[in-house]
Amino acid sequence: MMTQLPLDLVRTLLTVVDEGTFDAAAGTLHVTPSAVSQRVKALEQRVGRVLLVRTKPVRPTDSGEVIVRFARQLARLEHDAHASLGMTGSHETTRVSIAVNADSLATWFLPALARVPEELRPCYELRREDEDHTARLLREGLVMAAVTSSPDAVAGCSVRALGRMRYVPVASPAFAARWLGGIGSEVALKDVIAEVPVVAFDRRDDFQDAFVRRLKRGHRASAVRHYVPTSEGFVDAVAAGLGWGMLPEAQAQPLLDDGRLMALARPERSVDVPLFWQQWKLDSPSLTAVAKAVAAAAATALHT
Repeated sequence: MMTQLPLDLVRTLLTVVDEGTFDAAAGTLHVTPSAVSQRVKALEQRVGRVLLVRTKPVRPTDSGEVIVRFARQLARLEHDAHASLGMTGSHETTRVSIAVNADSLATWFLPALARVPEELRPCYELRREDEDHTARLLREGLVMAAVTSSPDAVAGCSVRALGRMRYVPVASPAFAARWLGGIGSEVALKDVIAEVPVVAFDRRDDFQDAFVRRLKRGHRASAVRHYVPTSEGFVDAVAAGLGWGMLPEAQAQPLLDDGRLMALARPERSVDVPLFWQQWKLDSPSLTAVAKAVAAAAATALHT
């Protein structure tokens, strides 16, 4: 027989995770910290697993993440049911939390959200995260949907392909003249690319290194690198001549057209990153509308 999950205990666990401590959760729930602790222990006994790591702030275990995600999905279903029954206030909005990578956010993603019907009264909470890591936020139940590079669905989620975001290696003409000899051929680029300054998004950004490895196996981009952790700032840094970098085609093309940037390799050397849309498996009108709008925008903005 399947063990039932008492909803009051599930909501208590979610509150503890969101508030970070048992004391803070007690204040939110208007009970004593001892009562909160007893509820969490009762839920752990019921499922037979430890659900929280008792640090400050607390953090859910892998099993705890499953319960937390269930609690957030339950809250979304409850909200949608209230809305369908006319039990919400006339000015109440529907909050949709989404994880999205910086380059999508700076190019095609926001216009996608503008396609969602206003009558749904969506209110977006966007969390910027690298496309290789957005799935983690889904697993932890912190977002309802994500733009991710993984085709493997997170448990409890559906996945659909969006298209491929194309990146091109570029630099300012002045930078290329100074450091790369003007780039007369890709043979010359292969010989020098690992030695010249480079721009990276942050310390997790391996994109430029991967491009160098494709040209010259066993090498990576220069240790002389500038970290610029915004998509727009990254473009500005490359255009200003701080270093070369891999830019989304959508951001690079206008600067290539007006001569502020130059391509460092042939078009076939561009790098395509596949993007996918993952979301909770919920019959939620707001989430369904967002997914439809995102897919429509991606169909025109991304490569197939």
